[in-house]
Amino acid sequence: MGKILGIDLGTTNSVVAVYDNGKARILQASPQSNTMPSVVSFGAKGEQSVGAAAVTQQVTNPENTVYSVKRFMGRRLNEVASEERIVPYKLLGKPDDQVKIAVAGRKFTPPQVSAVLLAELRRVAEEELGEVCDRAVITVPAYFNDAQRQATADAGAIAGITVERIINEPTAAALAYGVEHRGARNLAVVDLGGGTFDLSLMKLGDGKFEVLAVHGNTHLGGDDFDQRIIDIVADDFLRTHQIDAREDPMALQRLKQAARDAKGELSFRESVEISVPYIAISPDGPLHLQYNLNRERFEAVCDDLFGEIREACRRVLYDASLPGEAIDEVVMVGGSTRMPRVQTVAMEAFKAEAVNKSTNPDEVVAAGAAILGGILQGDLINVHLMDVTSHGFGVTDARARMETLIPKNTPIPVTVKKTFSTPTDNQRSVSINVLEGEKTKAQDNRALGVFRLSGIPKAPAGVPRIEVSFNIDANGILNVTARDEASGREQQVTISGTGGIDEEEREQLRLEAAAAQEQKAAAEVELSLRNHAERALHTMQGWLQYHGRLIGPKAAQKFEITLLKLQKAIAANKAHHMKQCLKKLDELAELYRKAA
Repeated sequence: MGKILGIDLGTTNSVVAVYDNGKARILQASPQSNTMPSVVSFGAKGEQSVGAAAVTQQVTNPENTVYSVKRFMGRRLNEVASEERIVPYKLLGKPDDQVKIAVAGRKFTPPQVSAVLLAELRRVAEEELGEVCDRAVITVPAYFNDAQRQATADAGAIAGITVERIINEPTAAALAYGVEHRGARNLAVVDLGGGTFDLSLMKLGDGKFEVLAVHGNTHLGGDDFDQRIIDIVADDFLRTHQIDAREDPMALQRLKQAARDAKGELSFRESVEISVPYIAISPDGPLHLQYNLNRERFEAVCDDLFGEIREACRRVLYDASLPGEAIDEVVMVGGSTRMPRVQTVAMEAFKAEAVNKSTNPDEVVAAGAAILGGILQGDLINVHLMDVTSHGFGVTDARARMETLIPKNTPIPVTVKKTFSTPTDNQRSVSINVLEGEKTKAQDNRALGVFRLSGIPKAPAGVPRIEVSFNIDANGILNVTARDEASGREQQVTISGTGGIDEEEREQLRLEAAAAQEQKAAAEVELSLRNHAERALHTMQGWLQYHGRLIGPKAAQKFEITLLKLQKAIAANKAHHMKQCLKKLDELAELYRKAA
């Protein structure tokens, strides 16, 4: 069996790693970078571009280029109003429906788009390792709910990957850090990525990794800080020229890139000059956007976002029943933790003189996932990991309140059983409303679904005993079963509305994704052939022009005829004819090389 990959499926960038030769190794996503942009672009004929190739489409083809898809994983349309406003592609569905993405005349679910990213990471790994890699550990934000975790598992299945484990991103980072740095300590992991924010407090020592508490915000990430910069410069441009650059999809994408670059610069400089030439056209001609942004102004307009980070730090300490002084080390994860103010907030909350930035914040999560893969493979022993639930689970009680069965931050895997009965005589079925969250009122929590256990024998009210079992597996995914103790009737309960898909639909989507991947691979081969043919044509035309006399007029004529045929084959995009002409050119070149 091939190695288990460690995959950080990120909002902005994704990374793949593997554990071999006693350590985690980051695999190159491209010759230029270990990270792959989490971007997929769709063409009118169904063709797909992934990663860096898709980034180039964000400006020229914004409405059909999907990025930040992680923010829509396992989400209903009424949960993503703020995210919907800042992406150029369209979202579809009724308010309570799972999000659908409309691109290139088709509808895709977020897991389908994520599967394209996963398939590309798998391809990268197989190419570098020279073996089939169809198993993986995939990371998710610690504060992902059940639906978001199930959607991630679905994405892996669609990509043809067996998801061996889903692991929380801060836990993965701590695993990567702790394996290299032995010794007992309390660790705070601050993880601020492109679309999500997570905090985990962990206790490390003697090869044990125990998560004490998690907290976070799946609506807070680097994208939100970028948006504040976009609004600053766009509002200034609007006041000056009475043109809102945000209303033009192409201009907006250029603004997004400029804002992201400016945010990065402000992590190392006190001010930055934002320049976007030719961003709009006025009656007097083209307009250029220029704006000088200093760090003080940027931090002021993002003050509420930094405040949310501060409050989350306070809350996770409260949940773990620890004072800030109890934290021995603060590890920063995610590209957005490079912002100085984020580091300052973390140091203040955890009473730290400095934060640990020794690990690469863009790669450490994938490295941790690969280490867990190594543990599952049996390559790494004497390492024990204990994670916790990110949310509470329970049911609606008779007073329409949340009756919590599994509290937030409960160690997993865990199984809790609850016995219910019937409120009326001779009741043949019972309905149970399953909830996720920590609010007192049932309606304020996320409803996972209502299930009904039927076929209960007739009996007076309160006599039937229906045992409901809540099980959260090591991936943090909830499964519910119900059993009538009198009849022994048992039912595996399917919680609807969680973002999961059934096995038949998953297999159909997997086949579609595999076909699309084959189509993409074929298109890449065709493009490579065409590029090779064009280079050969250009090279040989130049050689004949300057050196044709050396081989004589008859030989030169043979080359010219073949080159003419190659030119026509390229124009007609006929791969077979291009191959024939290239082969003929090789034969002619070899013939005259021997003659010489």
